[in-house]
Amino acid sequence: MHRLTVMHLNARDRATAAAGANAEDAEVWRWFSLLMQDRRVRWCQADDRWFVSVDNRHVATEPSFDEAIRRAKERVEQRGALKRRLR
Repeated sequence: MHRLTVMHLNARDRATAAAGANAEDAEVWRWFSLLMQDRRVRWCQADDRWFVSVDNRHVATEPSFDEAIRRAKERVEQRGALKRRLR
């Protein structure tokens, strides 16, 4: 019985984690698509790195496009939070 309970909890934990990851992915790509619509984001690949700029400011360099976009979002949001604190 204990083994079934542990397996059930693991499946539930996996489902919860997957739902959280899906929500996070949706948020990242919604952010990216809004920036694309406004032509505020640019990216390029050079050698083995992706470079991402937002509002003409370089904000991320990562080995994968996915990682670079996620890092860019983090940095832009941090910069926005800092600007709000300085006001």
